[in-house]
Amino acid sequence: QVQFVESGGGLVQPGGSLRLSCSVVGGTFSEYAMGWYRQAPGKERELVAQISRTHTTKYAESVKGRFRISRENAKTTLTLQMNSLKPEDTAVYYCNVRWGPMPWGQGTQVTVSS
Repeated sequence: QVQFVESGGGLVQPGGSLRLSCSVVGGTFSEYAMGWYRQAPGKERELVAQISRTHTTKYAESVKGRFRISRENAKTTLTLQMNSLKPEDTAVYYCNVRWGPMPWGQGTQVTVSS
């Protein structure tokens, strides 16, 4: 069974940066297209960034130019670098496979507020 362990969230001021990490345990990480998702209070979970097995990336319009997704297959780790954060980026962030999902991890809370 594949498990996702997210970390790196926190409280940051508007315009600040955070780096999220996801450790993937089990399965064959290098074979999965992966994604970062987020869920804000009262809203549906949404896909914000994805990366293919060949490292091709794609972003939601709302984060394009500010977020960067990357992966390190040898360490089975997925990363999301978030810059120029806005209050509307406040959400619980999750990683998961792009085409699934597999059981969700606990997520990591990101709060953007002054």
